[in-house]
Amino acid sequence: MTTSRDPRYAGYRFPAEVITTAVWLYFRFPLSLRMVEEMLAARGITVSHETVRQWALKFGRDIVDRLRRRAPRRGDRWHLDEVVLTIAGKKHYLWRAVDRDGFVLDVLVQSRRDAKAAKRLLRKLLKKQGLAPRVMVTDKLKSYAAAKRTIMPGVEHRQHKGLNNRAENSHQPTRRRERQMKCFKSARHVQRFLSIHDPIANLFHLRRDHRPAADYRKARTQAFQVWAAVAGAPLFA
Repeated sequence: MTTSRDPRYAGYRFPAEVITTAVWLYFRFPLSLRMVEEMLAARGITVSHETVRQWALKFGRDIVDRLRRRAPRRGDRWHLDEVVLTIAGKKHYLWRAVDRDGFVLDVLVQSRRDAKAAKRLLRKLLKKQGLAPRVMVTDKLKSYAAAKRTIMPGVEHRQHKGLNNRAENSHQPTRRRERQMKCFKSARHVQRFLSIHDPIANLFHLRRDHRPAADYRKARTQAFQVWAAVAGAPLFA
């Protein structure tokens, strides 16, 4: 194991490879902080789960900022969906947008499910993506149509539950993480976690369907190379 000279890790007790691997494990897989602590311990690295949490917050955000700058332009068909989350005994709605290939465009946690909330999501998407989509696909929630008429009147809108499986399937990793964390602590906690989790998931979103094994492995190797470049150190074995 080598110690990276990346200045982001200067002054830390552990090498950059250990820190970036802990961050990758936590956001890439549905693991608790204590599970990551134990996996590191199995490799002879003694670190507390609280330290892993601090690494995840500090370095996860920096890694994701660098990933976003490298991310290619996403597809011009947006799939939007919302799912209910119970946070501290209260209902919240996790609004999510993905492109035609299943890459997450953005998420937004809100306490409402009305047109105002839908408008807020669309404005955030337009600001981040820089241009409107060719097609917007949603379920039959009327809030989407009302928001689209105001924010993106010229965009084609397809409303059909069966057409929106891509967005609905995109909620599954969040549901797994929700169970692992025994529910999220606050709306801010969900937003902060997913704002780091989803761009990392996009990097490793390597679809296997109708794809030769050699092509999949090549794409996976490229993803690891991008991770090492943005994180400043490769993963350790």
